[in-house]
Amino acid sequence: MFETSIAGSLPKPAWLAETNKLWPQWRAEGDALRQAKADATLLWIKAQEDAGLDIVCDGEQSRQHFVHGFLEQVEGIDFEHKVKMGIRDNRYDAMVPQVVSALRLKGRVHAFEAQLARAHTKKKLKFTLPGPMTIVDTVADRFYGDKVKMAFAFAELLNQEAIALQADGVDIIQFDEPAFNVYMKDAADWGVQALERAAQGLTCTTAVHICYGYGIKANTDWKSTLGDEWRQYETVFPALARSRIDQVSLECIHSHVPPDLMKLLAGKDVMVGVIDVASDVVETPEEVADTIGRALEFVPKERLFPCTNCGLAPMGRDVAWRKLEALAAGTKLARERFAAA
Repeated sequence: MFETSIAGSLPKPAWLAETNKLWPQWRAEGDALRQAKADATLLWIKAQEDAGLDIVCDGEQSRQHFVHGFLEQVEGIDFEHKVKMGIRDNRYDAMVPQVVSALRLKGRVHAFEAQLARAHTKKKLKFTLPGPMTIVDTVADRFYGDKVKMAFAFAELLNQEAIALQADGVDIIQFDEPAFNVYMKDAADWGVQALERAAQGLTCTTAVHICYGYGIKANTDWKSTLGDEWRQYETVFPALARSRIDQVSLECIHSHVPPDLMKLLAGKDVMVGVIDVASDVVETPEEVADTIGRALEFVPKERLFPCTNCGLAPMGRDVAWRKLEALAAGTKLARERFAAA
């Protein structure tokens, strides 16, 4: 009951990359960089296990950014001539690569880190991929001229890698779709369909993570404009409830999301965010257990999976570690409180 996991990313050690940045620069290159990525992956697997998490991941240690880490192995994308583009409905600017020709995979994308992680943990293993709609929002299109067509082209590539990850022994494949919270109507109209195309044919557990973004200033400033109730989930949750996706990850603690929106996910496993990624204040076990208790009013306990609101990548390493411990300790307390409920 209440299997714990994180949304995906963890801070990169200072010897691997710049710290406290969402788009960090690597500290090494070539074989030295590959080894440093492997070392960081093993470090964080051990840290998750030591903290007491039930489901572990690679912490996205081999990716500079959760979207671009996938795109680096895609033909048809020009990384040499990045352009500045407003992403997430112009919430902030980013230097993004350009799609310049038909898309196809160069080969495997994440075999190295997925197989490494699988070989070094006996726990359930989750692996994250960017969702097609969010990829479309994080590249400049100079070829397709139609974002829906381009999203489905990316979905086909994601599906190829997802099926290979399943063969690597990954138990849960999670697609990250923060764009669903920005372009709500498009998400319901075609975003969920593209997501299902990315997950087509998978027999492992499938998940989608929908958040209000990392704890960076651009996101926290945006959140301050959303008012007392954040109802973005209301548009897309019904479409997800009808989909073939097994799990949905959402923000809860310290957000203004009305908890009763979780009822719209009836029949799905719900990864409830009980750890705030926009604050360095570490939650107490009581706070985590209380958040789980509130979610239980709307989610059956067998379908509730305590999680982080989003990734922890831009955080300090020590803060992230203590938040992992809080997640596990608070969930243990919740199991004691609600076992007989």
